[in-house]
Amino acid sequence: MFKRIALFVFAPAFALLAALGLYNRNPAPLDIASFEALYAAPAPKPSGARRVFHLGHSLVGRDMPAMLAQLAGEGHDYASQLGWGATLQSHWDPDIPINGFDAENAHDKYRDAREAVKSGDYDALILTEMVEIKDAIAYFDSAAMLYNWAKAAQETAMPVYLYETWPPLDDPEGWRMRLDGDLGTYWEGQIMRPALAMADPPTPIYLIPGGQVMAAFADALEAQGPVGPLTTYADLFSDNIHFNDYGAYLIALTHYAVLYQQSPVGLPHRLQRADGSPAQDPGLEAARLMQETVWNVVTSLPRTGVPSQY
Repeated sequence: MFKRIALFVFAPAFALLAALGLYNRNPAPLDIASFEALYAAPAPKPSGARRVFHLGHSLVGRDMPAMLAQLAGEGHDYASQLGWGATLQSHWDPDIPINGFDAENAHDKYRDAREAVKSGDYDALILTEMVEIKDAIAYFDSAAMLYNWAKAAQETAMPVYLYETWPPLDDPEGWRMRLDGDLGTYWEGQIMRPALAMADPPTPIYLIPGGQVMAAFADALEAQGPVGPLTTYADLFSDNIHFNDYGAYLIALTHYAVLYQQSPVGLPHRLQRADGSPAQDPGLEAARLMQETVWNVVTSLPRTGVPSQY
């Protein structure tokens, strides 16, 4: 908190940050018309396998990126920097500790985030913010940190993706209700649009709609009834916030559909965790419902950069 107050009070320090193109406070959001215009055309479609860098916390984890790599097939590669409930600010500012850093990055896919972004070795930066998203915005300068990471990535022509997550299942406002409102109110309205307003000119930051896919799959299960091992959306979780193997598979499909702009329908459903052990298999019927749900959601949201199928 002292840093943010100091930067606000001491104008020379703030002016220096602005001159460097870095921010620690949020401007007014980019207006809706300009925001929508940025996504009027789809993102460029990749011509082959992708090399991606994941930046975030346990709602990224180790298993989901490993599943994504299996879905994408030969040539797909990745690295990550994670923490426990880590904010974008803690990943950005070397003076702020990343909770759980040693434990979460004790694997061969870890790479220092700043080094990775500067290296030019990757063609996608996928990042996410901590949960509770309202607290991240209020206390940890989410939009400014998204802008800072996006600016660093775009200096090496690295496309940037914001991975939308979800609130806890026991959220007092209602998990399903929160998902209907959080995307527009917080992820877009108070993170993406302010971050884009800092850029001159703004360059699209694409959306990986994890929360929206969770909501749509919850609705599909409610409408259809149990499918395979899944009875309700709670069966995607190991506790009140973290996904299990089924949830990791659903979110890996979502990443695949956005990154490759290809339907995930027909992709394998027998996968391995990051440690090589077999992941729980949702089975053909549940996997098909997941895949169809993902593609319907991804192609209905222009911010994903994926062309509409309608």
